[in-house]
Amino acid sequence: MQRISNTFKSVGGVEIGTKTIGRYLEYLQDSFIISEALRYDAKGRKYIGAGTKYYFEDIGIRNAVVDFRQIEFTHIMENVVYNELRKQGYTVDVGSVESFKRDGNGKLQRRNLEIDFVVNRHDERLYIQSAYALPDKEKEDQEQASLLNVNDGFRKLIIVGDRYRSGYNEEGILMMSLSDFLLGKGGWE
Repeated sequence: MQRISNTFKSVGGVEIGTKTIGRYLEYLQDSFIISEALRYDAKGRKYIGAGTKYYFEDIGIRNAVVDFRQIEFTHIMENVVYNELRKQGYTVDVGSVESFKRDGNGKLQRRNLEIDFVVNRHDERLYIQSAYALPDKEKEDQEQASLLNVNDGFRKLIIVGDRYRSGYNEEGILMMSLSDFLLGKGGWE
């Protein structure tokens, strides 16, 4: 909520407290305009208080609110995937996983990576990344990084906005196109 408050202050020059923003977010949720995804620590298997994300229940309303000017396909695709997962009966959270990587000097660097969705239904769990495009190996590695840092036996999936042939990659991650995902093809369910 602090980020939203800061945005109002920097863009609109208006100071709005986090409690007020929290109440408005609750009103929007109660009226089914937006939905909340909590942040979940995939390694620690617990919810983290900060970093909640909100998704529009109806993308058309979102686009109308921004006067059809900010059509960001990556965000729209992520929102569509979120809504489809909810429609399929999953609880949907945003994941976080800690990673360590050595820098150019050999010093160990701690990074916090985001998993777009950690979804649960009964005893089933999926870790999902949403990528509008995977133009090269570097982008594919970036999308896989968070998934590969989760060391449990649950399935991992990358949904790609472009046409993409469904199948498992060398890392055991199911790769599929957005259209196959939405049509229930490719064996993700």
